[in-house]
Amino acid sequence: MRPIPTLLTLALAAAFGGFTATAINAHLDNRADAATPIASVVPATAALPASVAGQPVPSLAPMLEQAMPAVVSVNTKQVVRVRNPFFDDPFFRRLFPQVPQERINESLGSGVIIDAAKGLVLTNHHVIDNADDVRVTLADGRTVQAEFIGSDPDTDIALIRIPAEKLTALPLGNSDQLRVGDFVVAIGNPFGFSQTVTSGIVSAVGRSGIRGLGYQNFIQTDASINPGNSGGALVNLAGQLVGINTASFNPQGSMAGNIGLGLAIPSNLARDVVEQLVTKGVVVRGTLGVETQNLTPQIAQGLGLAEARGALVTRVLAGSGAAAAGLKAGDVVLSINGQRVDNAQALHNFEGLSTVGRTVDLDIRRDGKPLQLKATLKEQPRALTGDMLDPRLSGATFADLPESLRQSGLNGVLVSDVARGSRAAQSGLASGDVIVAASSGEFTDLASWRASFSPRPQQLVLSVRRGNGGGQLLMR
Repeated sequence: MRPIPTLLTLALAAAFGGFTATAINAHLDNRADAATPIASVVPATAALPASVAGQPVPSLAPMLEQAMPAVVSVNTKQVVRVRNPFFDDPFFRRLFPQVPQERINESLGSGVIIDAAKGLVLTNHHVIDNADDVRVTLADGRTVQAEFIGSDPDTDIALIRIPAEKLTALPLGNSDQLRVGDFVVAIGNPFGFSQTVTSGIVSAVGRSGIRGLGYQNFIQTDASINPGNSGGALVNLAGQLVGINTASFNPQGSMAGNIGLGLAIPSNLARDVVEQLVTKGVVVRGTLGVETQNLTPQIAQGLGLAEARGALVTRVLAGSGAAAAGLKAGDVVLSINGQRVDNAQALHNFEGLSTVGRTVDLDIRRDGKPLQLKATLKEQPRALTGDMLDPRLSGATFADLPESLRQSGLNGVLVSDVARGSRAAQSGLASGDVIVAASSGEFTDLASWRASFSPRPQQLVLSVRRGNGGGQLLMR
């Protein structure tokens, strides 16, 4: 049984804090030494021991000392013209020449040196998008002008080069080996606080289905990812780059801060994109050449499936890898290379992350029966000119929608350019329009847009989305 003074001490500690309880305990036990000078009484402080049972306390510091010099700040400037109709008039411009007609937008992100000899820096596409000037500040304080090598908006990866010596690079790890629960560290410049380190675990792998982003196969982590972390490093405890931090999720917006839902691009995906940017300057993707839709419970029941899961093939494009493999309309793709396919978007996402020439194993259901097929992905068309499709579209150039728009639920093709005075321009088509439907037939992307013109329709009417509005155009 504890002595009464000790019990009183514990009660007072709970009510008034350790300082008061310690003083009363000393009085009750008559342990205060009146001869002891007040200056010699040192308040106790909490601290981690330098070692536990003779072993040093684990620390990330040695790994970070090697990794942090490879993470840089990426500063961008963009000149934006300020349009003011009042000052567009030459008369008022002469009266008020001092009124600025341009402004400079500045932004800050992060980057990772992946090749010290060549000065290659990996960052996010959205960090340098539309920038007129990109400068990189190294961990040692040096600031150098960066050269643009290439970028891929649909995976949000960009590659730049800096002319500097004595650089430190991060080795690329194998992101396919990451498991939920593995410890990771994020390094970057959140809100401009350079060389900031946060730690956490891998919360999920293969994360997708996030609106507004491109092709998705994200690493999810609870290591704090905030504005300014974009393009920074996600490293494992061996100091290897396993991801490029790209986004954080917050229902109130990214500027509201981190709530433990951070997303990073896997290093293996980044490696594939970098190789293509270095060798080709662009990223070329593979496609099966099919159109698909989601399954409903009614359709699944009619096809003899136990659940409404998979991608239902609605059209197989002629000359495609799917056609060569024997895939047919009405087939349901349940997995590809052993990876579960829950819906049409999951299949599209897999294609977008695959390279041309890749052979894949398809697990399908045909008439309710299992079937396995092998298919080779062919190159996705990057752009089509109007005269390749129909003379009434001459002067227009078409491209696939940015994947961020497609992830938001929009299907169709983008009008990337319209020549002034061309036949397409005279009918009212404009650069930036999104064609969501046409009298030529159904389509969801550039490949099926091309296929819809066989045969050519007698009358060509386009349903166009322009800005926040939309309408129809009769092409003449």
